[in-house]
Amino acid sequence: MATVTVKNIPDELYKRLKTVAEINRRSINSEIIVCIENAVTSRRINPDEVLENARRLRQLAVGHRISDEEFNQAKAEGRL
Repeated sequence: MATVTVKNIPDELYKRLKTVAEINRRSINSEIIVCIENAVTSRRINPDEVLENARRLRQLAVGHRISDEEFNQAKAEGRL
């Protein structure tokens, strides 16, 4: 296996990477490998699956309407 050294990682990026690694119960090295795999692996999108997911989500929202004012207030508060 090849070894890669990454230099000059910004502190904030390293903190976020470390946090995500802890959440996923991975080492930082393993988390970096997963990030690289996700970045370079193309995924074929199935339009039928996307539409079915959208329909399912739409059904969950039935009866939970909010006004533009409520939406903008929640957005301003950082809740959306």
